[in-house]
Amino acid sequence: GTCLARETSTSRTRRRNPKYFLSFKLQRSRFSQPPPFLKAELQVSAMASNKDADPSLGYLTRKDTEVKLPRPTRVKNKTPAPVQITAEQILREARERQEAEIRPPKQKITDSTELADYRLRKRKEFEDLIRRVRWNTSVWIKYAQWEESQKDFNRARSVWERALEVDYRNHTLWLKYAEVEMKNKFINHARNVWDRAVMLLPRVDQLWYKYIHMEEILGNVAGARQIFERWMEWMPDQQGWLSYIKFELRYNEVERARAIFERFVRCHPKVSSWIRFAKFEMKNGEVGRARQVYEKAVEILADDEEAEQLFVAFAEFEEKCKEAERARCIYKFALDHIPKGRAEDLYRKFVAFEKQHGDREGIEDAIVGKRRFQYEDEVRKSPLNYDTWFDYIRLEESVGSKERIREVYERAIANVPPAEEKRYWQRYIYLWINYALYEELDAGDVERTRDVYRECLKLIPHEKFSFAKIWLLAAQFEIRQLNLKGARLILGNAIGKAPKDKIFKKYIEIELQLGNIDRGRKLYEKYLEWAPENCYAWSKYAELEKSLCETERARGIFELAIAQPALDMPEILWKAYIDFEISENEFDRTRELYERLLDRTKHLKVWISFAEFEASAIEDSNTDLEEEDMEDFLREQKKLCLERARRVFEKAINYFRTSAPELKEERAMLLEKWLNMEASFGDLGDVSSVQAKLPKKLKKRKQMMTEDGPAGYEEYIDYIFPEETQTTNLKILEAAYKWKKQKVSTDDD
Repeated sequence: GTCLARETSTSRTRRRNPKYFLSFKLQRSRFSQPPPFLKAELQVSAMASNKDADPSLGYLTRKDTEVKLPRPTRVKNKTPAPVQITAEQILREARERQEAEIRPPKQKITDSTELADYRLRKRKEFEDLIRRVRWNTSVWIKYAQWEESQKDFNRARSVWERALEVDYRNHTLWLKYAEVEMKNKFINHARNVWDRAVMLLPRVDQLWYKYIHMEEILGNVAGARQIFERWMEWMPDQQGWLSYIKFELRYNEVERARAIFERFVRCHPKVSSWIRFAKFEMKNGEVGRARQVYEKAVEILADDEEAEQLFVAFAEFEEKCKEAERARCIYKFALDHIPKGRAEDLYRKFVAFEKQHGDREGIEDAIVGKRRFQYEDEVRKSPLNYDTWFDYIRLEESVGSKERIREVYERAIANVPPAEEKRYWQRYIYLWINYALYEELDAGDVERTRDVYRECLKLIPHEKFSFAKIWLLAAQFEIRQLNLKGARLILGNAIGKAPKDKIFKKYIEIELQLGNIDRGRKLYEKYLEWAPENCYAWSKYAELEKSLCETERARGIFELAIAQPALDMPEILWKAYIDFEISENEFDRTRELYERLLDRTKHLKVWISFAEFEASAIEDSNTDLEEEDMEDFLREQKKLCLERARRVFEKAINYFRTSAPELKEERAMLLEKWLNMEASFGDLGDVSSVQAKLPKKLKKRKQMMTEDGPAGYEEYIDYIFPEETQTTNLKILEAAYKWKKQKVSTDDD
């Protein structure tokens, strides 16, 4: 209205002109806009009415808060420009082309009325803003600080109090409030604020620190101490106690600080607390008090998880006090009481200590202790890893402490395999064996060795499996102790509970070495009752009788052996029987044996062995003959041998030709042996007759078949014997005749 009232005649003339009507209307529209604060309220209400608006985002939608990045420009020509520019030049040009910052004009207040209007307007803005965002702490702080800037402290306090009514748990408000009072030197007001703050928020350490700092700046030491005492009633963390102690030390109140330390370690009974207490005493020169602190800490925290740090600190304290023996005792005590898994740093410190203060033995003990720690860690992780136990025992045996060696052995053998299967016990049983050997050879304790063997034999489940080695070692131990009765008892129990080949063999060997033939025969009988198919036992039993010149008993044993329905290695037994008869020069019995063997098997080796026997079976000559007669006699014997060998070969060839024609390779090998034998007899042999029977070797191919079908060809050697060649020719003629006959009949048709 004021603007329109001041229009001049020129403006009226221009307004009447239609050309200027539109610009006049736009000027009117500027004055018709609502005021800024009302415009802001309208915007907020419009945002709140939107369903997608989020109150946490100031009633903006997610789409409004998204960062819209500019679209990347596509560079079509990527070739370098002829004139290059550096980044420094780009920044310099950007700085030069930057426009001046637009700042609002400064308002100068010239009288109290303008000041009152300004204050009224600012307070109205702050109040409106608070009504909109009551929960925003920064708005309250700005409002109170503005009132403070206007020196209206009562209004500022009112704003602070209103803010605390909204959110008294926000310690930032208390800090700002108290700082304002302190800055303007309202000490009592500040104390009042701090008292209320620490009463409502006692767990916020910053409030206590600020309160105490203010009192200390003011020189009110007693008041600060009183605040500390109030704080300690709430049992704060370690830093709070340490701040109290530093406060007392700043004023040289050592006794007060010591008393606070005692309360501190009661409130926080941790290793770090006791170490701080001891270092405090050490710093003040109280070595005795420091040692008492460490000793009391060891009594209380010896089983704590962090006890390692305590023992290390205690040992280092004694080392600083030149008490090397005390430090060594502390290290050893700690290593004996702390679990090995938590003593790694302790071992390292102990080794370094021994290298510095100990002798050679001490250094070696420290190194052994470190390795012992490693083995303890490994056996704790996997107690059934017997290789680790062997290494650990070897380490202890190198040290030589009997008690520790026995302790490790006992711990090792206590880890019995979980399953009763022999494959799990094979490594475990050697722990018992090594334990027994240690007690016998190194410790020299016979009774403990006997107990070890006895407990081991009790532990093994002999019904499922057994170990012949442990039985034999126990028996041999008793023999070394000249306790033959005990050894026989052990071996007898072994045969009764878990008979094995090794046990029988060793028991028989022991008895035969002692010259007890009857006991040896009884053991062989039991051996053969347990394993009648064992050809080795039969052979050894017969050898025993042969060595005793009991030929008939030996022959009877062999007859019983070959009469068994099942044998594990019958070829060994038959060979032993045949060799026995040959050694006795019983050629007729030997031929009979070969015939019996051929009734059971027609193997190539049996035929060859039989023929070789016949070729070498020359009977003993009469020693009364003269030299010429002796030569004639030997020649006649050779002829007889050759004739017998030929009969064997012919019989074998006849068998392979008629009964086993598919075994061509065996037949060819037999003929080669025959040919070699004929050649070995010289002029007595007939090589040409054998050569006529030799086959021809032919290389042939046959198709290889797999699951997927044919897979190529392979070569093999085929043998064509003379009689087969004639048969093949006849077959070819017969096939040609059939073909000719078929062709003639076809032509007639």
